[in-house]
Amino acid sequence: MKKIINKPENFVDEMIEGILLAHPDKVKTPGDDRRILVRADAPVAGKVGIVTGGGSGHLPLFKGYVGRGLASGVAIGNVFSSPSSQQCFEATKAVDGGRGVLYLYGNYGGDVFNFDLAADLAELEDIETRTVLGRDDVASQPKERKHERRGVAGIFFAYKAAGAAAERGDSLEEVAAVAEDIVEHTATMGIGLSPTILPTTGEPSFDVPDGEMEVGIGIHGEPGIHRGPLETADEITERIVSALVADLEITEGDRVAVLVNGLGATPLEELYVMYRRVHQMLADRDVTIERKYVGEFATSLEMAGASISLLVLNDARLALLDAPAASPFFQEV
Repeated sequence: MKKIINKPENFVDEMIEGILLAHPDKVKTPGDDRRILVRADAPVAGKVGIVTGGGSGHLPLFKGYVGRGLASGVAIGNVFSSPSSQQCFEATKAVDGGRGVLYLYGNYGGDVFNFDLAADLAELEDIETRTVLGRDDVASQPKERKHERRGVAGIFFAYKAAGAAAERGDSLEEVAAVAEDIVEHTATMGIGLSPTILPTTGEPSFDVPDGEMEVGIGIHGEPGIHRGPLETADEITERIVSALVADLEITEGDRVAVLVNGLGATPLEELYVMYRRVHQMLADRDVTIERKYVGEFATSLEMAGASISLLVLNDARLALLDAPAASPFFQEV
């Protein structure tokens, strides 16, 4: 696999340097450690801060959602690796506007461990924190163990809603409740067609034989729930949407937001072929699609594949989705 990189060990830092140089009006680093990015106007006095974080390799996930009406800051790890607890803590201090900080990130062991340590450090500095974990991957655990599920592309909805709640002046408890409500009503499933290649090793993170697919794959290449011959776009979409509808118990008359997400190497054209079938399936069930998002929202380097997320909507959730937001990788005003 050919890659446009310099020294593999410099890949993450050079990528961050590029983001800072390209978008100085939107993001900045608050100190000497460039593995911490915050919105350009951070800290915003009198408002709840939101810190996310995780491994690199998923852009725009994590660092791409730092901006107005979204997250306030991010701690950045190496490719598919957690940021350190100190980096999580420094990001917390950098965005604290005096009303506390919400930690909002994916449910992965290393991230949980280091953010929990950061929360202890923040407490010593009299910074109040709350934690909400993205856990939308229905393939990673059955519904009765949904609190153990991985966080994948559906966390985008939580960033958008929690960021809007913080922007309008909600308290820390209220912002955390908004994020938790979104997480509880979001479900995602993905399909992998080819592996990602790790820059540091030049080796694939997993193997999918030619002509096969992995249903339910994780964004790091974690095993899915079914491996078999590659199906048509409609068949793949039907598998995923049927699972999401069942998990969320979506019924006639419900309203949803749809996210069709590319994992890094899937053309936008193919995502729209999938969205077409999502739309048809939900229309057949008399489910109204209020908002739709098609593109790359959570990738895995050059993995070929896609995921679909559904968020069950009510008026309050829809209003939060519609609030203005802007980051280097997302713009909705």
